[in-house]
Amino acid sequence: MKRREFMRCAGAALAATVTGYGSTTKQLAHAAVGSDPRDRILIVGGGLGGLSAAYELKKAGRSVTVIEARSRPGGRVFTAREPFRDNLYCEMGAEYVDASNTYLRQYCKEFDLKVLTAKLYDAVVLRGKRFAMSDFKNKKVPLPYDGTTPGVLFGQERRYAERLLEQIQDPNQLPPELLALDNKSVAEVLLAEGAPEDFVSLYTYLNATEKTARPDQMSALSLIRSLHRNSGFDEETDEGRIFGGNDQVPKALARYLGDDILYNRPVKQIRHGSDGVEVTFDENGQQRTMRGARMVIAMPFSVLRKLEIQPAFSAAKMDSIQNVSYGTVMKLALQYQRRFWDETGSIGQRVLTDTPLRRIYHHSIDQPGPSGILLSFTTGEDAEKLGQLSPDQRLDTARKVVDNLWTGADQHWLGGFTKYWNEDPYTQGSYSYTGLGQAGYVDRARVPEGLVHFAGEHTSKYRASMNGAIESGQRAAREILEVGA
Repeated sequence: MKRREFMRCAGAALAATVTGYGSTTKQLAHAAVGSDPRDRILIVGGGLGGLSAAYELKKAGRSVTVIEARSRPGGRVFTAREPFRDNLYCEMGAEYVDASNTYLRQYCKEFDLKVLTAKLYDAVVLRGKRFAMSDFKNKKVPLPYDGTTPGVLFGQERRYAERLLEQIQDPNQLPPELLALDNKSVAEVLLAEGAPEDFVSLYTYLNATEKTARPDQMSALSLIRSLHRNSGFDEETDEGRIFGGNDQVPKALARYLGDDILYNRPVKQIRHGSDGVEVTFDENGQQRTMRGARMVIAMPFSVLRKLEIQPAFSAAKMDSIQNVSYGTVMKLALQYQRRFWDETGSIGQRVLTDTPLRRIYHHSIDQPGPSGILLSFTTGEDAEKLGQLSPDQRLDTARKVVDNLWTGADQHWLGGFTKYWNEDPYTQGSYSYTGLGQAGYVDRARVPEGLVHFAGEHTSKYRASMNGAIESGQRAAREILEVGA
């Protein structure tokens, strides 16, 4: 594309008035005229990846414009404050802040946000059997599955991966047998290494749930690498949540960026060339085009793959965009008049189950009562089945499960809210994971294409996390600052 084609109408104002989080006529004039497109960096996507890239670039003195489809900042960070009573709120998207989340915790420190430690699992319900986590850890009760290790919940797959792990001398130079595992599923390899089929069924409710995938969808090579790094989730993982709501992080970034964010602008087309970039988006029913010097694409590849990209990126990049796997996830927030889960005789406050709700836990533990919220995190096939129901039917299903676990719970019912991320047009999935044959996708995803850079959890080594999204945005900002153009 010729320079004059990019820079033609460079000073044209976008005059339409829009509504939404921070969107005004003044904002449009600022974005269209106040910054020279020869200097402007366009950020496609206002999740944590895009916001952190824009934040770091603006702090360094660069002109930025964030183009976001939603009416709010944060993307998959979604703290719902309605329709709950008593001023309670609930994390319907990204939730936990691990002790190792250095990038996210740095922003929390910078914005004076407090991270509270979350409660660990205290009960398990599997195959109709109920037991306290303390009894399980003390080996008083076994898991009702064949091939399990007494006293251990998560991470049991390691015993079936020892032969493979012993082959790793250098994680960057894996032997052929291990590299071939990329085209085999976790389920297939666990069975081949001696795990009973019953164990694979259990894995569905353990680490596969954390990945929002099924064992037959997940790359076995990714599992082996995770076990080698000791980076898998387990029942002792130090998790936390941001007091007052996780959405305070994107809101703090958005306040700094101010009118440099354009909301309610779903992107339709991306064009790039040797002399500039341009983005075409919907604005009040009309299509508008904005030009810039460079671009950071920070939207999920599950959405990007459906946009028009001219010209296409490299074959390796397009393969990653078109095929990287995203999981299936639903969260169901259930508000009750009374916090019966805290009372004597309760099965627990954070329960791992094989019910359709999978994980059920006291979300409002750090919020005032007397009412409270139980939150369910369910994935894979269970989320898919619930996703086929209406919101009311989903809540009806959840109420029955809860009433079965806590007898009489339904008499305290107030209301609820569900979020099925796979039906959200701006995510169309949960977060990315390594599917079969996708071992190199993250590395390919982060590589710049000419004047186009990439951010988002799917481009980070800390994928599937708020921490990874922030790391990716900061990395994309550094790439642009280092080239100085």
